[in-house]
Amino acid sequence: QVQLVESGGGLVHPGGSLRLSCVATGILSINAKAMGWYRQAPGKQRDLVASIAEDGHTNYADPVKGRFTISADFAKNTVYLQMNSLKPEDTAVYYCNGDLLVDGIRDVGYWGEGTLVTVSS
Repeated sequence: QVQLVESGGGLVHPGGSLRLSCVATGILSINAKAMGWYRQAPGKQRDLVASIAEDGHTNYADPVKGRFTISADFAKNTVYLQMNSLKPEDTAVYYCNGDLLVDGIRDVGYWGEGTLVTVSS
């Protein structure tokens, strides 16, 4: 069993900041190869926000470039998302995704349960 446990969501005013964290845990051997964050607003599809690979390569969706920063500690199978200058349109459930090597088997389909970010005055 592998779990991706997210934390850090909440309510913030426009222009504010939040930091999301996600850690992959389980009783099996876990080695994260890449991790990322997706978000899904009500009535919309789930879209990539940012991702980071084990080699440090990052990728950002255009709407968050310059405002969000993804980082990771792959030794701890943990990924972070620093979100600055938040806008109401950033309101969504944010999901952590893991491209994980678990007990020797690689799979990109590991997901957290999501954490709600609400940007409102």
